[in-house]
Amino acid sequence: MPNHNHHRHPAGPNLRPAPPPLLPLLLPARVPEYTSSSSQVVTAIETGGEAGWGGVGGGGDAENSDEWNERIAFDEVPYRSQWLTGIGLAFFFLNLCLFAMNCVLISLRFYWRPGSLVNSFTDQFESLFISAIYGIPHVGSWLLAVMEALFWIYVGLSTLVSAGLYLTLWSTQVFPIHTMTPVWVFPAYPLLLTAPFGANLISAASKTNQLHVINTVPVALAAVTAQGTGFLISFMVCAAFLYRLMTQKLPRDHQRPGVFISIGPGGFTCAGLVELGNLSTEIFPPDFMGGPTGQHAVYVLRLLAYMTGLWLWGLSIWFFLVSVGSLWKYLSPAGKGKLRFQMTWFSFVFPNTALVTATEALGSAFDSPGLKIFGCVLAACLVLVWIMVLTKMLRCLWRREL
Repeated sequence: MPNHNHHRHPAGPNLRPAPPPLLPLLLPARVPEYTSSSSQVVTAIETGGEAGWGGVGGGGDAENSDEWNERIAFDEVPYRSQWLTGIGLAFFFLNLCLFAMNCVLISLRFYWRPGSLVNSFTDQFESLFISAIYGIPHVGSWLLAVMEALFWIYVGLSTLVSAGLYLTLWSTQVFPIHTMTPVWVFPAYPLLLTAPFGANLISAASKTNQLHVINTVPVALAAVTAQGTGFLISFMVCAAFLYRLMTQKLPRDHQRPGVFISIGPGGFTCAGLVELGNLSTEIFPPDFMGGPTGQHAVYVLRLLAYMTGLWLWGLSIWFFLVSVGSLWKYLSPAGKGKLRFQMTWFSFVFPNTALVTATEALGSAFDSPGLKIFGCVLAACLVLVWIMVLTKMLRCLWRREL
């Protein structure tokens, strides 16, 4: 990620006077530099540790392309324990606090720097990041109805925002192919969370015997439609990324973490489809598609979901290997020190959550101990990577290197 220090401006006619900083790291000194990409820390926490705990996992960053996420990696771990639930709860409340903090900081930035809201939609870097609840058993059925309403709002807004952002970018910006990274997928990323969102909603209703509260068939079909749209857009962008790799080699050092974003589309789609496939008997009535063969149609749909999930999981594994391999040079003595911390380091976390969730969903679908254990290992590694990235970020903030 490029250094945004060049965006700093002295106080002048275009800036409202900010109160004097009390401490070097407090709001007034840093808020004008706060961008949509800064909120990746919330996305990483959302996808890596938000508490679904058998209910509806929620939350989202309004300033990031991952506004909503799938049932969290912890919630998909097939081996349950109280301490795991406790960790999920801790991340859930941490995420709520950080979400509120991001809303406040980005609002202050727009207030103290007039015009920055409009400019954020046409900035070649920041515009790509723009698009990016207590469990049902503990609250009541009313939350299911609320979450279903939010689901439909989310589907509509995701579709409109992704189309609008791409149209804005294509009308105002020129992106040379040598600068291309999977970050170009971000305006479509909200669509990639639709199937996991829908599956999580239906699963919460099923676990509490309240399927009658929501319209399962429309939710499932809309989730698959929006998810397919997002995946196909992402697939075409990733195809352009492969062309860029063939003609321009790997991205530059500060862009290299963004390669991991290519893991997300296949992983999120796999997780969403497999989870919906697991719930097919709860979603569709026995006479679905008409006649006495309706029950067979349900099982055919489940089989198709599983097979498609395997394809997409394999694609995510392949992109994961390419992404990890692209960092190999930084382990050599000559490459050490070249990969300086940027906020794009959180790309090491949130796209890999898709791979973890997809692996664990497939492990549960096929009742495969190997996939279940592999998913648990990936989840543990993901937590360690998140801790490492967060520690590095806090260290750079303390040293005022961001």
